[in-house]
Amino acid sequence: MDPVVIPILVAAIVVVFLVAATVRIVPQARRYNIERFGRYRRTLQPGLNFVLPVADRVNTKLDVREQVYSSEPKPVITEDNLVVNIDTVLYYQITDPRAAAYEVADYLHAIDQLTVTTLRNVIGSMDLEGTLTSREEINARLRAVLDEATGKWGIRVNRVEIKAIDPPNTIKEAMEKQMRAERDKRAAILHAEGERQAKILTAEGTKQKDILEAQGTQQAMILRADGESKAVELVFQAVHRNNADAKVLAYKYLETLPHLAQSDNNTFWVIPGELTEAIRTVTGAFGDRSAGTGLPPAAQREDATDADASDKDHVGAPEVEANSTLALDAVAAADEAAKQAAVAVSDAKAEAEAAGETRLPGRPPASGT
Repeated sequence: MDPVVIPILVAAIVVVFLVAATVRIVPQARRYNIERFGRYRRTLQPGLNFVLPVADRVNTKLDVREQVYSSEPKPVITEDNLVVNIDTVLYYQITDPRAAAYEVADYLHAIDQLTVTTLRNVIGSMDLEGTLTSREEINARLRAVLDEATGKWGIRVNRVEIKAIDPPNTIKEAMEKQMRAERDKRAAILHAEGERQAKILTAEGTKQKDILEAQGTQQAMILRADGESKAVELVFQAVHRNNADAKVLAYKYLETLPHLAQSDNNTFWVIPGELTEAIRTVTGAFGDRSAGTGLPPAAQREDATDADASDKDHVGAPEVEANSTLALDAVAAADEAAKQAAVAVSDAKAEAEAAGETRLPGRPPASGT
């Protein structure tokens, strides 16, 4: 090999080494701390950077992105002397690479220990129930203490979260029993409320039903009474419009009497005082007709007897109890009046059917018929 070529190759190698030692390329979100002869010189930013070969060297490479650090569960004693294991999650970010490298030896270990001590101070002033229900308060107090302490280390604590709080197994069993009892209590209360509402609704429905039935009965009675009133009014107007005399009214009175004895519960019925006057009026109205028939008295008595026998089912003789205070002559007079009324009614009906008239006779016939 030519002796001139060897020095040239050596010089080229030295130049390449010097260039490689001079140029430093820093990735994005990274920071390099440069020391010159063992002393901090500067922090390299992302991109292409030049340093002094041999004199400058990279001491620490730091990531300035937000980091997540999950610590191991730590035992903490509450105010009511119960030991619980608390697991925390820490979100932090390096804001000053120089302070993070030179102000603290191991910032992660320092943050972890500071979190444990602060957490014990905070939890030590709370009971178990307060610890389980006050996570937001614990997180806020932890973040305030850590942010103040780590500020001089060039680290900002963005958030501290309690990931888990594990009480002892006996406490867990007691809490489960308490929760089960609370659920059973709420279920019993809800069931009782449901039954109460159901009974109230049933009572309201029954009340509305009774009210509606009463209103319906009331309306029916009102309508029935209104109908009867109108019927009586129409009958009254018809009687006055046709100028009915006392004989027609007496006949209608006698026609209504048999209905008094139609009920099965009637053991006796009282003869009204107006019966004799009504019978006399009807007998006087139809007396001449019985005389003008041309039948002998015996035949008339037989016809009257037959008419009495045929109308007993409709009229009926008034029954008098054995213990009644009526005299025997009053009974005989009542029987005779009933017979005469039956004969008069039978003659009036026969004459009305023969003449084809639709109304009852209101006046006595003329004396030549």
